[in-house]
Amino acid sequence: MSQILTAKEPPPGNGSEKALRVSSRSALRRFLTRPEVGSLVGAVIVFTVFFTIAEPFRSAGAFTNILYASSTIGIMAVGVALLMIGGEFDLSAGVAVISSGLAASMFAWYFSLNVWVGILFALAVSLAIGFLNGWILVRTKLPSFLVTLSMFLMLQGLNIGITKLVLGTVSTRNISTMDGFDQARAIFASSFTVAGVEVRVTVLWWMVFVGLATWVLMRTKVGNWIYAVGGNAESARAVGVPVAKVKIGLFMTVGFMAWFSGMHLLFMFNTVQSAEGVGNELLYIMAAVVGGCLLTGGYGTVIGAAIGAFIYGMTRQGIVLAGWDNNWVFFFVGAMLLLAVVVNGWVRTQANKR
Repeated sequence: MSQILTAKEPPPGNGSEKALRVSSRSALRRFLTRPEVGSLVGAVIVFTVFFTIAEPFRSAGAFTNILYASSTIGIMAVGVALLMIGGEFDLSAGVAVISSGLAASMFAWYFSLNVWVGILFALAVSLAIGFLNGWILVRTKLPSFLVTLSMFLMLQGLNIGITKLVLGTVSTRNISTMDGFDQARAIFASSFTVAGVEVRVTVLWWMVFVGLATWVLMRTKVGNWIYAVGGNAESARAVGVPVAKVKIGLFMTVGFMAWFSGMHLLFMFNTVQSAEGVGNELLYIMAAVVGGCLLTGGYGTVIGAAIGAFIYGMTRQGIVLAGWDNNWVFFFVGAMLLLAVVVNGWVRTQANKR
Protein backbone atom coordinates (compact mmCIF):
# COMPACT_ATOMS: atom_id res chain seq x y z
CA MET A 1 0.00 0.00 0.00
CA SER A 2 1.53 3.24 -1.03
CA GLN A 3 1.73 6.08 1.38
CA ILE A 4 1.41 9.71 0.46
CA LEU A 5 3.80 11.81 2.50
CA THR A 6 2.77 15.38 3.15
CA ALA A 7 4.72 18.14 4.85
CA LYS A 8 3.60 18.94 8.34
CA GLU A 9 1.81 22.23 8.36
CA PRO A 10 3.03 24.83 10.87
CA PRO A 11 0.67 25.82 13.64
CA PRO A 12 -1.71 28.55 12.53
CA GLY A 13 -0.34 32.02 13.03
CA ASN A 14 3.32 31.08 13.59
CA GLY A 15 4.51 32.12 10.14
CA SER A 16 2.67 35.39 10.13
CA GLU A 17 3.80 36.22 13.69
CA LYS A 18 7.43 35.51 12.78
CA ALA A 19 7.19 37.69 9.69
CA LEU A 20 5.65 40.43 11.78
CA ARG A 21 8.49 40.24 14.32
CA VAL A 22 11.12 40.34 11.58
CA SER A 23 9.34 43.27 9.94
CA SER A 24 9.16 45.14 13.27
CA ARG A 25 12.87 44.56 13.95
CA SER A 26 13.76 45.73 10.44
CA ALA A 27 11.66 48.87 10.82
CA LEU A 28 13.28 49.61 14.18
CA ARG A 29 16.76 49.11 12.75
CA ARG A 30 15.99 51.39 9.82
CA PHE A 31 14.76 54.04 12.22
CA LEU A 32 17.80 53.76 14.51
CA THR A 33 20.18 54.15 11.58
CA ARG A 34 18.55 57.35 10.32
CA PRO A 35 20.98 60.31 10.36
CA GLU A 36 18.66 62.46 12.49
CA VAL A 37 18.08 59.94 15.28
CA GLY A 38 20.97 61.21 17.41
CA SER A 39 19.76 64.81 17.16
CA LEU A 40 16.19 63.74 17.94
CA VAL A 41 17.33 62.03 21.14
CA GLY A 42 19.39 65.10 22.02
CA ALA A 43 16.40 67.38 21.43
CA VAL A 44 14.25 65.29 23.76
CA ILE A 45 16.92 65.41 26.47
CA VAL A 46 17.46 69.18 26.17
CA PHE A 47 13.72 69.84 26.17
CA THR A 48 13.18 67.61 29.22
CA VAL A 49 15.99 69.28 31.20
CA PHE A 50 14.81 72.84 30.65
CA PHE A 51 11.13 71.92 30.95
CA THR A 52 11.91 70.48 34.37
CA ILE A 53 14.17 73.17 35.82
CA ALA A 54 12.83 76.36 34.21
CA GLU A 55 9.17 77.15 34.81
CA PRO A 56 9.03 80.00 32.22
CA PHE A 57 10.24 77.47 29.63
CA ARG A 58 6.84 75.77 29.82
CA SER A 59 4.85 78.75 28.56
CA ALA A 60 3.56 79.07 24.99
CA GLY A 61 5.29 82.42 24.62
CA ALA A 62 8.65 80.89 25.50
CA PHE A 63 8.08 78.15 22.91
CA THR A 64 7.45 80.68 20.15
CA ASN A 65 10.63 82.53 21.13
CA ILE A 66 12.49 79.23 20.89
CA LEU A 67 11.05 78.63 17.44
CA TYR A 68 12.09 82.11 16.34
CA ALA A 69 15.65 81.69 17.62
CA SER A 70 15.77 78.29 15.92
CA SER A 71 14.43 79.63 12.62
CA THR A 72 17.09 82.34 12.32
CA ILE A 73 19.74 79.61 12.42
CA GLY A 74 17.61 76.93 10.78
CA ILE A 75 16.92 78.80 7.53
CA MET A 76 20.64 79.04 6.83
CA ALA A 77 21.17 75.49 8.10
CA VAL A 78 18.93 74.24 5.25
CA GLY A 79 21.36 75.47 2.61
CA VAL A 80 24.44 74.53 4.63
CA ALA A 81 23.11 70.98 5.20
CA LEU A 82 22.49 70.48 1.48
CA LEU A 83 26.00 71.72 0.77
CA MET A 84 27.54 69.42 3.39
CA ILE A 85 25.64 66.42 2.03
CA GLY A 86 27.19 67.38 -1.30
CA GLY A 87 30.65 67.13 0.26
CA GLU A 88 31.49 70.83 0.83
CA PHE A 89 30.95 73.52 3.45
CA ASP A 90 30.88 77.31 3.50
CA LEU A 91 32.76 79.44 6.02
CA SER A 92 31.55 82.66 4.38
CA ALA A 93 27.86 82.03 5.07
CA GLY A 94 27.71 84.18 8.22
CA VAL A 95 29.11 87.36 6.72
CA ALA A 96 27.27 86.68 3.44
CA VAL A 97 24.01 87.26 5.34
CA ILE A 98 25.23 90.70 6.37
CA SER A 99 26.51 91.42 2.87
CA SER A 100 23.00 90.80 1.54
CA GLY A 101 21.38 93.13 4.04
CA LEU A 102 23.95 95.84 3.41
CA ALA A 103 23.57 95.56 -0.36
CA ALA A 104 19.78 95.93 -0.26
CA SER A 105 19.79 98.81 2.20
CA MET A 106 22.60 100.90 0.74
CA PHE A 107 21.57 100.42 -2.90
CA ALA A 108 17.98 101.49 -2.25
CA TRP A 109 18.94 104.35 0.07
CA TYR A 110 21.82 105.77 -1.99
CA PHE A 111 19.80 105.89 -5.23
CA SER A 112 16.49 106.79 -3.49
CA LEU A 113 14.74 103.74 -4.92
CA ASN A 114 11.88 101.53 -3.82
CA VAL A 115 13.28 99.00 -1.33
CA TRP A 116 12.22 96.15 -3.63
CA VAL A 117 14.85 97.27 -6.11
CA GLY A 118 17.42 96.95 -3.34
CA ILE A 119 16.02 93.52 -2.43
CA LEU A 120 16.45 92.26 -6.00
CA PHE A 121 19.93 93.76 -6.17
CA ALA A 122 20.84 91.97 -2.94
CA LEU A 123 19.50 88.69 -4.37
CA ALA A 124 21.77 89.07 -7.38
CA VAL A 125 24.73 89.83 -5.09
CA SER A 126 24.05 86.81 -2.87
CA LEU A 127 23.66 84.42 -5.80
CA ALA A 128 26.86 85.84 -7.33
CA ILE A 129 28.77 85.18 -4.09
CA GLY A 130 27.51 81.60 -4.08
CA PHE A 131 28.33 81.14 -7.75
CA LEU A 132 31.82 82.55 -7.26
CA ASN A 133 32.50 80.21 -4.35
CA GLY A 134 31.39 77.20 -6.38
CA TRP A 135 33.08 78.26 -9.61
CA ILE A 136 36.44 78.86 -7.92
CA LEU A 137 36.18 75.51 -6.16
CA VAL A 138 35.46 73.45 -9.28
CA ARG A 139 38.00 75.33 -11.40
CA THR A 140 40.91 75.27 -8.96
CA LYS A 141 40.11 71.97 -7.16
CA LEU A 142 40.98 73.74 -3.91
CA PRO A 143 39.30 72.55 -0.69
CA SER A 144 36.11 74.41 0.17
CA PHE A 145 37.74 75.34 3.49
CA LEU A 146 40.32 77.52 1.71
CA VAL A 147 37.95 78.94 -0.89
CA THR A 148 35.23 79.96 1.54
CA LEU A 149 37.70 81.14 4.19
CA SER A 150 39.13 83.52 1.61
CA MET A 151 35.61 84.67 0.70
CA PHE A 152 34.81 85.13 4.39
CA LEU A 153 37.79 87.46 4.87
CA MET A 154 37.08 89.40 1.68
CA LEU A 155 33.40 89.89 2.50
CA GLN A 156 34.22 90.94 6.04
CA GLY A 157 36.54 93.63 4.72
CA LEU A 158 34.10 94.72 2.00
CA ASN A 159 31.17 94.93 4.40
CA ILE A 160 32.94 97.38 6.68
CA GLY A 161 34.99 99.18 4.05
CA ILE A 162 32.19 99.93 1.58
CA THR A 163 29.72 100.87 4.32
CA LYS A 164 32.17 103.43 5.75
CA LEU A 165 33.05 104.66 2.26
CA VAL A 166 29.43 105.21 1.19
CA LEU A 167 27.81 106.22 4.48
CA GLY A 168 30.70 107.31 6.67
CA THR A 169 29.60 104.91 9.44
CA VAL A 170 29.61 101.17 10.09
CA SER A 171 25.82 100.81 9.94
CA THR A 172 23.20 101.51 7.29
CA ARG A 173 20.58 104.23 7.41
CA ASN A 174 17.09 103.56 8.76
CA ILE A 175 14.95 102.65 5.72
CA SER A 176 11.60 102.31 7.51
CA THR A 177 10.15 105.35 5.72
CA MET A 178 11.12 104.28 2.20
CA ASP A 179 8.65 103.11 -0.44
CA GLY A 180 7.88 99.40 -0.30
CA PHE A 181 9.15 98.91 3.24
CA ASP A 182 5.84 97.81 4.75
CA GLN A 183 5.22 95.21 2.04
CA ALA A 184 8.74 93.83 2.36
CA ARG A 185 8.51 93.72 6.14
CA ALA A 186 5.29 91.72 5.88
CA ILE A 187 7.10 89.03 3.90
CA PHE A 188 10.45 88.92 5.68
CA ALA A 189 9.89 90.09 9.26
CA SER A 190 6.21 90.17 10.19
CA SER A 191 4.42 88.07 12.78
CA PHE A 192 1.03 86.41 13.08
CA THR A 193 -1.06 85.16 15.96
CA VAL A 194 -1.81 81.50 16.67
CA ALA A 195 -3.99 80.66 19.70
CA GLY A 196 -3.26 84.07 21.16
CA VAL A 197 0.52 83.70 20.80
CA GLU A 198 2.63 85.77 18.41
CA VAL A 199 4.71 83.73 15.94
CA ARG A 200 7.36 85.19 13.66
CA VAL A 201 6.94 84.60 9.93
CA THR A 202 10.49 83.21 9.75
CA VAL A 203 9.19 80.10 11.54
CA LEU A 204 6.74 79.51 8.70
CA TRP A 205 9.39 80.15 6.04
CA TRP A 206 11.78 77.82 7.86
CA MET A 207 9.25 74.99 7.69
CA VAL A 208 8.61 75.68 4.01
CA PHE A 209 12.32 75.59 3.17
CA VAL A 210 12.87 72.39 5.19
CA GLY A 211 9.94 70.69 3.46
CA LEU A 212 11.03 71.78 0.00
CA ALA A 213 14.66 70.77 0.52
CA THR A 214 13.60 67.40 1.95
CA TRP A 215 11.39 66.77 -1.07
CA VAL A 216 14.29 67.59 -3.41
CA LEU A 217 16.64 65.26 -1.54
CA MET A 218 14.27 62.32 -1.22
CA ARG A 219 12.06 62.53 -4.30
CA THR A 220 14.04 64.03 -7.17
CA LYS A 221 16.96 63.19 -9.41
CA VAL A 222 18.80 66.24 -8.12
CA GLY A 223 18.64 64.79 -4.61
CA ASN A 224 20.27 61.58 -5.83
CA TRP A 225 22.96 63.67 -7.51
CA ILE A 226 23.67 65.56 -4.28
CA TYR A 227 24.17 62.34 -2.31
CA ALA A 228 26.25 60.84 -5.11
CA VAL A 229 28.52 63.88 -5.41
CA GLY A 230 29.04 63.98 -1.66
CA GLY A 231 29.72 60.27 -1.44
CA ASN A 232 32.23 60.02 -4.29
CA ALA A 233 32.49 62.81 -6.83
CA GLU A 234 34.62 60.84 -9.29
CA SER A 235 32.27 57.86 -9.30
CA ALA A 236 29.32 60.23 -9.71
CA ARG A 237 31.02 61.91 -12.66
CA ALA A 238 31.68 58.51 -14.23
CA VAL A 239 27.96 57.70 -14.31
CA GLY A 240 27.01 61.04 -15.84
CA VAL A 241 26.25 63.23 -12.83
CA PRO A 242 27.07 66.92 -13.60
CA VAL A 243 29.33 67.31 -10.56
CA ALA A 244 30.43 70.88 -11.25
CA LYS A 245 26.87 72.13 -11.79
CA VAL A 246 25.66 70.38 -8.63
CA LYS A 247 28.39 71.93 -6.47
CA ILE A 248 27.90 75.41 -7.92
CA GLY A 249 24.14 75.04 -7.48
CA LEU A 250 24.57 74.06 -3.84
CA PHE A 251 26.75 77.09 -3.13
CA MET A 252 24.15 79.28 -4.82
CA THR A 253 21.47 77.69 -2.63
CA VAL A 254 23.46 78.82 0.41
CA GLY A 255 23.61 82.25 -1.22
CA PHE A 256 19.83 82.30 -1.60
CA MET A 257 19.35 81.42 2.06
CA ALA A 258 21.86 84.12 3.01
CA TRP A 259 19.81 86.60 0.99
CA PHE A 260 16.60 85.65 2.75
CA SER A 261 18.24 85.80 6.19
CA GLY A 262 19.78 89.16 5.33
CA MET A 263 16.39 90.53 4.31
CA HIS A 264 14.92 89.37 7.59
CA LEU A 265 17.61 91.19 9.58
CA LEU A 266 17.18 94.34 7.53
CA PHE A 267 13.40 94.56 7.81
CA MET A 268 13.33 93.33 11.39
CA PHE A 269 15.68 96.05 12.69
CA ASN A 270 15.50 98.63 9.85
CA THR A 271 19.32 98.89 9.79
CA VAL A 272 22.27 96.50 9.46
CA GLN A 273 25.59 96.62 11.34
CA SER A 274 28.40 95.87 8.90
CA ALA A 275 30.62 94.07 11.43
CA GLU A 276 28.00 91.47 12.40
CA GLY A 277 27.70 87.90 11.18
CA VAL A 278 31.17 86.71 12.13
CA GLY A 279 30.92 83.31 13.83
CA ASN A 280 27.38 82.54 12.73
CA GLU A 281 28.70 80.25 10.00
CA LEU A 282 29.86 77.90 12.76
CA LEU A 283 26.34 77.79 14.19
CA TYR A 284 24.94 76.82 10.78
CA ILE A 285 27.52 74.06 10.44
CA MET A 286 26.87 73.00 14.03
CA ALA A 287 23.14 72.59 13.34
CA ALA A 288 23.86 70.47 10.27
CA VAL A 289 26.45 68.28 12.03
CA VAL A 290 24.29 67.79 15.13
CA GLY A 291 21.53 66.78 12.72
CA GLY A 292 23.66 63.99 11.28
CA CYS A 293 25.49 65.55 8.32
CA LEU A 294 29.10 64.48 7.85
CA LEU A 295 31.97 66.80 6.97
CA THR A 296 33.02 64.16 4.44
CA GLY A 297 29.67 64.41 2.62
CA GLY A 298 27.20 61.92 1.22
CA TYR A 299 25.20 61.51 4.42
CA GLY A 300 22.60 63.47 6.36
CA THR A 301 19.18 65.07 6.04
CA VAL A 302 17.73 68.57 6.15
CA ILE A 303 15.25 67.44 8.80
CA GLY A 304 18.21 66.53 11.02
CA ALA A 305 19.68 69.99 10.49
CA ALA A 306 16.33 71.51 11.48
CA ILE A 307 16.39 69.49 14.71
CA GLY A 308 19.95 70.68 15.29
CA ALA A 309 18.81 74.29 14.93
CA PHE A 310 15.92 73.59 17.31
CA ILE A 311 18.38 72.25 19.89
CA TYR A 312 20.33 75.50 19.60
CA GLY A 313 17.15 77.53 20.03
CA MET A 314 16.13 75.56 23.12
CA THR A 315 19.60 75.84 24.63
CA ARG A 316 19.87 79.56 24.01
CA GLN A 317 16.45 80.41 25.38
CA GLY A 318 16.46 77.73 28.08
CA ILE A 319 19.64 78.99 29.73
CA VAL A 320 18.21 82.51 29.91
CA LEU A 321 14.84 81.31 31.24
CA ALA A 322 16.56 79.13 33.82
CA GLY A 323 18.40 82.21 35.13
CA TRP A 324 21.85 80.92 34.24
CA ASP A 325 24.75 82.99 32.94
CA ASN A 326 24.23 83.47 29.20
CA ASN A 327 27.92 82.78 28.62
CA TRP A 328 27.19 79.08 29.15
CA VAL A 329 25.27 78.90 25.86
CA PHE A 330 28.25 78.10 23.68
CA PHE A 331 29.64 75.60 26.16
CA PHE A 332 26.45 73.56 25.95
CA VAL A 333 26.25 73.98 22.18
CA GLY A 334 29.84 72.73 21.85
CA ALA A 335 29.18 69.79 24.18
CA MET A 336 26.06 68.88 22.19
CA LEU A 337 28.07 69.08 18.95
CA LEU A 338 30.75 66.73 20.29
CA LEU A 339 28.17 64.30 21.65
CA ALA A 340 26.23 64.32 18.39
CA VAL A 341 29.36 63.54 16.36
CA VAL A 342 30.17 60.58 18.64
CA VAL A 343 26.60 59.25 18.57
CA ASN A 344 26.22 59.65 14.82
CA GLY A 345 29.56 57.88 14.28
CA TRP A 346 28.43 54.98 16.45
CA VAL A 347 25.09 54.75 14.63
CA ARG A 348 26.82 54.60 11.24
CA THR A 349 29.23 51.94 12.51
CA GLN A 350 26.34 49.78 13.73
CA ALA A 351 24.52 50.27 10.45
CA ASN A 352 27.57 49.16 8.46
CA LYS A 353 27.97 46.07 10.66
CA ARG A 354 24.40 45.02 9.94
